[in-house]
Amino acid sequence: MGINVRVLFFLLLLGVGAIFYVGIRTSPIIVFVLSVCTISLFFAVYLTKWVLAKDEGPPEMAEISDAIRDGAEGFFRTQYGTISKMAMFLSLVIFSIYFFRSTTPQQEASGLGRSACAYVTVAAFLLGALCSGIAGYVGMWVSVRANVRVSSAARRSAREALQIAVRAGGFSAIVVVGMAVVGVAILYATFYVWLGVDSPNAMKVTDLPLLLVGYGFGASFVALFAQLGGGIYTKAADVGADLVGKVEQGIPEDDPRNPAVIADLVGDNVGDCAARGADLFESIAAEIISAMILGGTMAQRCKIEDPTGFILFPLVVHSFDLVVSSIGIISIRGTRESGVKIGIEDPMAILQKGYSVTIFFAVLAFGLSTRWLLYTEQAPSAWLNFALCGLVGIITAYAFVWITKYYTDYKHEPVRLLAMSSSTGHGTNIIAGISLGLESTALPVLVISIAIISAFWLGHTSGLLDESGNPTGGLFGTAVATMGMLSTAAYVLTMDMFGPIADNAGGIVEMSQQPESVREITDVLDAVGNTTKATTKGFAIGSAALASFLLFSAYMDEVASFAQIPFKQVDIAIPEVFVGGLLGSMLIFVFSAWACAAVGRTAQEVVNEVRRQFIERPGIMEYKEKPDYGRCVAIVASASLQEMIKPGALAIVSPILIGFLFRVLGNVTDQPLLGAKVVASMLMFATVAGILMALFLNTAGGAWDNAKKFIETGALGGKGSDPHKAAVTGDTVGDPFKDTAGPSLHVLIKMLATITLVMAPVFL
Repeated sequence: MGINVRVLFFLLLLGVGAIFYVGIRTSPIIVFVLSVCTISLFFAVYLTKWVLAKDEGPPEMAEISDAIRDGAEGFFRTQYGTISKMAMFLSLVIFSIYFFRSTTPQQEASGLGRSACAYVTVAAFLLGALCSGIAGYVGMWVSVRANVRVSSAARRSAREALQIAVRAGGFSAIVVVGMAVVGVAILYATFYVWLGVDSPNAMKVTDLPLLLVGYGFGASFVALFAQLGGGIYTKAADVGADLVGKVEQGIPEDDPRNPAVIADLVGDNVGDCAARGADLFESIAAEIISAMILGGTMAQRCKIEDPTGFILFPLVVHSFDLVVSSIGIISIRGTRESGVKIGIEDPMAILQKGYSVTIFFAVLAFGLSTRWLLYTEQAPSAWLNFALCGLVGIITAYAFVWITKYYTDYKHEPVRLLAMSSSTGHGTNIIAGISLGLESTALPVLVISIAIISAFWLGHTSGLLDESGNPTGGLFGTAVATMGMLSTAAYVLTMDMFGPIADNAGGIVEMSQQPESVREITDVLDAVGNTTKATTKGFAIGSAALASFLLFSAYMDEVASFAQIPFKQVDIAIPEVFVGGLLGSMLIFVFSAWACAAVGRTAQEVVNEVRRQFIERPGIMEYKEKPDYGRCVAIVASASLQEMIKPGALAIVSPILIGFLFRVLGNVTDQPLLGAKVVASMLMFATVAGILMALFLNTAGGAWDNAKKFIETGALGGKGSDPHKAAVTGDTVGDPFKDTAGPSLHVLIKMLATITLVMAPVFL
């Protein structure tokens, strides 16, 4: 932009100084959080410089990488331009609702009027949307620069290629998690100072977290459309490239003769990197805010003298997440010896070792955090109970990673049986994949159920009592377990980002026609990447289930606060409430159908275009003519932007419309809170159905993909055999499952929870 570097540095220093000044006026805990995040940012810069210092390989590799980068950045600008316009329109709607709604007694007592509430909520919403967009951009920015460097490193050794991919993913993960923490911390500190919290006749600090819900809604809004648009883009291109290239023409994956290959590689970046960055950002932001709300509510009921520790505890946990995940990332080292063979070390074992290191330090950091912030004289041993809640969450995260790995890694029996089913045809492959996906929902649901009950019981028996002597720590215990599950989020996101970077590296190696030994290395990294992507999705679903449970509780508290009527349970025996549950379950199925159909329609356009080029340019197959890659990129970019609107609008409009209609019906039939009860029922049923559907879609899709990879290693006849063609069909069916509908569902679940929290006045 032509700004002098010294001026830019001065402005940046001024901004950081202002942020720390506000933090000092708020709490020493906020200063600690900001300090850790700042140090982590410097570590992320170090990782970036380290990755970018690696060579890009020969010119043909750099040329392919440049085409991928241009396509990804062009689509990102167009996509986020569309999302920003929708966000501005929605912010006007939110402002109107809050400007004309009634205020809570707490807000009236603190002098916070309707206009101030409206401005605060809209500002939080727009900041959340902006930060979510930046998180997505960071994920894409690093992946389009690291892919070619991984390709080049694969010519020397597998371990070096692995290390570059991990550190590139680590940069993105640390920035995403750090931004989520800093965003909430800055918003909290700004509102604290601006509103004069805890001063006479001002808002109490325990009520402050409710003002942050707009931030979570903005983050989930952007994440949903980023996941939908990116997922439609990447899988439409992938399906089109595979159906014509592999099945009809019999050419390898990522072959330069395939006109859709660049669109496919661009899709890995906009769908898997940019969208996943926004997704995990939204997960962490929603979890932090819901835990802060519940911590403040519990501290208020228990009359704890200084509730700051209970409110800011989630920020400290995720600050330590940055530290322990950085240790895990650094623990993965590389060598430059050319004699290293891919068969000597299993890349998945190396990544698991880093994860184990991260978990070890996460347990220590979590125990330290609970003793520091959750110790209170009213219940001296409560902090130990909450530390155990965190341990429950960490074990849950590890269990989810292991379960998903078992069902999607071709080293284990389920995927090998799925590959065996390909030997009898396409139909048996599809049947086996669907049955595997359905079966895979059982263990995660059991783990989530045990985690929720265990954490609730530990919190309930912590010794914290309200004025009436009733235990009140149960819900906060569940919140602490959710924090424990996400206490290694930065490392898990690192493993997720590793997948598309390795996939892109394999594409660049194939397109630049490198030796088969190099492609073998990238193939193994790609297969491991498929497993890490699947495990991250399983991890995200588990955290979504726990976070939605917390947000649901926060929603019930907010409704009770607005209505001044106790709202502690929802009776589904009431016909209208039961109908709300049915509508919530239906929403999940219709949303999934529209997302998959969008991929199918766009893929048909890609298939027709690829076929046309092969017919009209017969020289392509003989390397005499160059395919028109840009045409396929333009088709999927345009179609994905159009197709993401319909399912996204369904997700946003449905809860508002249902709540408003049943509110009117409640007024007519003299049933107070009917609108709020129906929305609560819709949210509960949608969460349950969405968790199960997402588990099925993600696991089945990942298993189909790795069954194909297993055959491509030489099993059952290898590439080009009949079992391989059947496996390609299964992989094609699974593509929209695992990368479009499945990931979008767990974002949808959390967005439904945040939108009901923000729009609660509409239902009353």
